[in-house]
Amino acid sequence: MKLTEKTIASQSVFEGRVIHVKHDKVELENGKTAMREIVEHPGGVCVAALTENRELLFVRQFRYPYKEIVLELPAGKLEKGQNPLENGKRELLEETGAIGREYVTLGQLYPSPGYCGEIIHLYFCKIDHFENQQLDQDEFLNVERIPLDTALRMVHRNEIPDAKTQVAILKTAALLQENGM
Repeated sequence: MKLTEKTIASQSVFEGRVIHVKHDKVELENGKTAMREIVEHPGGVCVAALTENRELLFVRQFRYPYKEIVLELPAGKLEKGQNPLENGKRELLEETGAIGREYVTLGQLYPSPGYCGEIIHLYFCKIDHFENQQLDQDEFLNVERIPLDTALRMVHRNEIPDAKTQVAILKTAALLQENGM
């Protein structure tokens, strides 16, 4: 099997500040057609920033789609014209006031490949020093430090439901173990 689909027609359904929704007609490899609903998203970045005491910096913020406060690693939407690493550095500073060093890529994450084209770039860094937070006007959050070992247990107990945060914690722990850190 080729496992491909060819776009025959595409209709824009919604153009928002962050997302673009399309309704596409596709041709399947067997010649039949199907409809696809697609959410285009500019992508995101997430940073696992480690203190000298092996604590990760987290943010707690209200997430409207879930109507609850969610514990996450610092993260944000990719901005046009900037590469993911620069976006990650900016988000870490904006949300926590931290300046990182020795950034390492932890790869990419496709959060919902069935309908959304978002790609989240994951990074690890060590914290060099702190400056002032630079929150956006519509951003309200609390910063927390959680030991890496505690964060790992929280992932396994499903106390951190955010996918990008779970993956970044697990990959950070693996990276540090592989490097004897």
